[in-house]
Amino acid sequence: MISIHRALYHQKATLRNLIELYKYDFSEFDPDDVNENGLYDYMYLDHYWTEEDRHPYFIRVEGLLAGFVLIREVGQIDSMITYSVAEFFVMKKYRKQGVGQYAAVELFNKYRGFWKVAQIESNIPAQIFWRKTIERYTNNNYQEIREDDWEGPIQTFSTVT
Repeated sequence: MISIHRALYHQKATLRNLIELYKYDFSEFDPDDVNENGLYDYMYLDHYWTEEDRHPYFIRVEGLLAGFVLIREVGQIDSMITYSVAEFFVMKKYRKQGVGQYAAVELFNKYRGFWKVAQIESNIPAQIFWRKTIERYTNNNYQEIREDDWEGPIQTFSTVT
């Protein structure tokens, strides 16, 4: 059974640990290096408990931690809140089992509004995953755009019916 749960403040250390795994996994696409303590810095972690427009979630499979999703509210379009997937991570052992797709759909359903889901240019596996997931979710009713301040594709769609 796959489930998503809001990450609570007392679980911040757990999320920090998962972010380390994510950043390591992502290092083949991202030029960030570890610091002198051998850790990656995720400068926005605390913001998920101090800013109302950020929403942290854990992904679980059979009750076990399997990943996380960080959602941000990034503005409004036509009086609809615009949401963005800031970070999305499913541990390798749970990939290609529908875990990521389940988590994405649950959050798209929970946060009704306009969505922007961006991937960096070099992360082809993420582009494949998000295109497939969003195509299924929207019945192919989405757009793929480019923006000047982002190097890669961005899928946009509405979850308001």
